[in-house]
Amino acid sequence: MNIRCWGSRGSFPACGPEYNRYGGDTACVEVRSQSGDLLIIDAGTGIRKLGDLLETEPPKSIHIIFTHAHLDHIMGFPFFVPIYNKSTKLHIYGPQTTAGSFESVLKNIMKDPFFPVEFDKLRADITFHDISQNPFTIGSLAITPIKLNHPNSGCGLRIEENGRAFVFLTDNELGDEDPGSNPTSYFESFCKGADLLFHDAEYTDEEYPLYIAWGHSKFTDAVRLALSSGVKKFGLFHINTRRTDDQMDELVKSAQEIVRENDSKMECFGVGFGFQCEL
Repeated sequence: MNIRCWGSRGSFPACGPEYNRYGGDTACVEVRSQSGDLLIIDAGTGIRKLGDLLETEPPKSIHIIFTHAHLDHIMGFPFFVPIYNKSTKLHIYGPQTTAGSFESVLKNIMKDPFFPVEFDKLRADITFHDISQNPFTIGSLAITPIKLNHPNSGCGLRIEENGRAFVFLTDNELGDEDPGSNPTSYFESFCKGADLLFHDAEYTDEEYPLYIAWGHSKFTDAVRLALSSGVKKFGLFHINTRRTDDQMDELVKSAQEIVRENDSKMECFGVGFGFQCEL
């Protein structure tokens, strides 16, 4: 499978020359299987550019999995050009939210006065699928969801094909001690032996005390999770919207130092717009 990042910022898009290298768009990741299946994870603002690219390709079935309903993960959906094309066959997967089904969430954000085109006016052939923590498949991709430690809930994903695994755990707070939260060992088991892991790396150790229980991790905890899980490649994701490219470079260097201190060969990097990896 091929993984490509179209947006990795958290909370809100960032704009300006100091955000050019990692990009300023919010979460959107494209996964293409070896058999030609097209899967999109989340519809942050990064999905707009992906949609423009897809309009230049032959019509195909598109699958979008939403990890949760927070604005930074859904705000790009109304600007995804294929939804206005009658030749598009779109499958949308999402967990139940505190406001009901994911279908109701997307319809609500496209209601007056929030958007000029209502959901029911879209021309694409759209089918909704509710997901829980039960595994399911999209073509040759085997997908296992997992409950995240995040306000209003959310799901992470392990995507496998031909013995290779990509794990996506954004908006997840490691070390969350609230009742009902999962311990780090739970996520270690889920990530075990993954070829590629993207994990929430929103905060530094110094920043975190101001944001406990907001549903995001210290980058140091995320690196240690990757190391203890035996991950081969680890990408720092959900980049703080105020963190400049230069500041992100320093954070990545600190993460790589933790890897060296543990005598590990794990590849560690910051996930930015345009990142690609073939598994």
